[in-house]
Amino acid sequence: MSDNRALRRAHVLANHILQSNPPSSNPSLSRELCLQYSPPELNESYGFDVKEMRKLLDGHNVVDRDWIYGLMMQSNLFNRKERGGKIFVSPDYNQTMEQQREITMKRIWYLLENGVFKGWLTETGPEAELRKLALLEVCGIYDHSVSIKVGVHFFLWGNAVKFFGTKRHHEKWLKNTEDYVVKGCFAMTELGHGSNVRGIETVTTYDPKTEEFVINTPCESAQKYWIGGAANHATHTIVFSQLHINGTNQGVHAFIAQIRDQDGNICPNIRIADCGHKIGLNGVDNGRIWFDNLRIPRENLLNAVADVSSDGKYVSSIKDPDQRFGAFMAPLTSGRVTIASSAIYSAKVGLSIAIRYSLSRRAFSVTANGPEVLLLDYPSHQRRLLPLLAKTYAMSFAANELKMIYVKRTPETNKAIHVVSSGFKAVLTWHNMHTLQECREAVGGQGVKTENLVGQLKGEFDVQTTFEGDNNVLMQQVSKALFAEYVSCKKRNKPFKELGLEHMNSPRPVLPTQLTSSTLRCSQFQTNVFCLRERDLLERFTSEVAQLQGRGESREFSFLLSHQLAEDLGKAFTEKAILQTILDAEAKLPTGSVKDVLGLVRSMYALISLEEDPSLLRYGYLSQDNVGDVRREVSKLCGELRPHALALVTSFGIPDSFLSPIAFNWVEANAWSSV
Repeated sequence: MSDNRALRRAHVLANHILQSNPPSSNPSLSRELCLQYSPPELNESYGFDVKEMRKLLDGHNVVDRDWIYGLMMQSNLFNRKERGGKIFVSPDYNQTMEQQREITMKRIWYLLENGVFKGWLTETGPEAELRKLALLEVCGIYDHSVSIKVGVHFFLWGNAVKFFGTKRHHEKWLKNTEDYVVKGCFAMTELGHGSNVRGIETVTTYDPKTEEFVINTPCESAQKYWIGGAANHATHTIVFSQLHINGTNQGVHAFIAQIRDQDGNICPNIRIADCGHKIGLNGVDNGRIWFDNLRIPRENLLNAVADVSSDGKYVSSIKDPDQRFGAFMAPLTSGRVTIASSAIYSAKVGLSIAIRYSLSRRAFSVTANGPEVLLLDYPSHQRRLLPLLAKTYAMSFAANELKMIYVKRTPETNKAIHVVSSGFKAVLTWHNMHTLQECREAVGGQGVKTENLVGQLKGEFDVQTTFEGDNNVLMQQVSKALFAEYVSCKKRNKPFKELGLEHMNSPRPVLPTQLTSSTLRCSQFQTNVFCLRERDLLERFTSEVAQLQGRGESREFSFLLSHQLAEDLGKAFTEKAILQTILDAEAKLPTGSVKDVLGLVRSMYALISLEEDPSLLRYGYLSQDNVGDVRREVSKLCGELRPHALALVTSFGIPDSFLSPIAFNWVEANAWSSV
């Protein structure tokens, strides 16, 4: 079948190259002979209710999302511009770094004045948290710099005060933070330590005579680095530091420190430098901070986990240092939750632009003197974009599920949230970067233009793969958690009850040797092969670590040596969890067109995930013939999803103004009249 496609493409190219018409003595240059833009809506039909699909994809707070979209579209602060007869809003990335920072702050003030942030720290409960997450997601669709500035202020600084602090901190700081009387940042990362928070080198001691903590940056590698908001706007910061009491290091603790006065002047005993221009996010003022014997009141220790008495005694209800450190880190899960969801909305923007363009842009013809063919009618173009579209759908459901378990969290679910958010954050941000690159290439040279967004978004979102946890490190944490759960259950001879491993209480699934189309699209087969892969990799990983330990290696070093299996396992766990979320969403739907299309999307997600994973052949889950069957079925699904392409991206619910000119009348947008 692939040979036939290659021959067909060669035939198309030959026709194009050999096609030659004798020049007319009176050539007509009338507009009718020129290429015209034809809106995809004229030829494409909606085979399902796009509004219902949008409700499923957004998951919550659709009305609130539309409200903030409207707020942005009606203000000139959001860089309204006309192209091809449509109004677009997007940042002016041609501005200097300084200009981008100032306009980002002005946009935040505008959103504040219009009530966007009302209740973000002072209201509690799942509904309030979901509204906050929805509004933040729309901020990120407009500009990642806006969402990061807002996220640092509310989710890092604000949540640190809320969850690490106690009543005295809540009363003093939360309302002022919500109203931007205080502008907060979050000083955890250092030049010498990022993911390894335990190793940070900032040191804080206690002076009982004055009842003050004294914070110091003892060496250059201890300077706080990449601190969003620190370079220009923040007045206060959360400082993560080693706490030394009477010569004993009690580990990492969090403190509140003022770094600027209300007039913007840097406070004494603090030095701040700019991190400089970046490949993206230049609307965020990342800075570096040094502390030189900075004194802060004893009350500025965030003391929900541990405290220091006025006479200098260290007290904590959690005696074990590892558990205490874990308690400090647990509230930071919100960062991974918001990043995972933000990455999927970025992929939605890229796919909306690339697929809309491919439904109006033509190239080559299949017959002599015949019409040129729409890009998305080429099987190769379908192969580039439609599997990514299906993955984005599946990951939308995954991101929604992650948000739901986060806003309904309990102490008992903290471990599961940590593991799932680590896996989802890594896989979803990697997916976004892959998607944006493919979309950039799929729109050709137009993708290089900043105003067309897809190329620019790569630089804007690239940082997601490393901040709030390097993706590779996060995947290792997933594998370690699965390892610990497996070993614990086996030692106690107890059934598996956590982390989605319940399927391992049942016999190992047996896959059929012959894979028909109906088998490959069967949800039970898909579940079985994903479960088999996770189960086998977990058993291989624990066995390999045990063998290395048996040869005298430490457990930690054994993990390091088994990193390839750990990476495969982390991916298998996460992809299975994503599959389960779209299966759950599909199961709740009544019979009808939305359910039917979602079934196609789910099968595409499952099969493209299998096709792209070498472990299926490496460990013998599928034969070479089986892998060929999977590949052919993916191509068939591309053809079946092609008629739904416009409806599927329309269901994202992103207003036209938040896309780019090439998603619409790209001829008129580039006409001489627009110069």
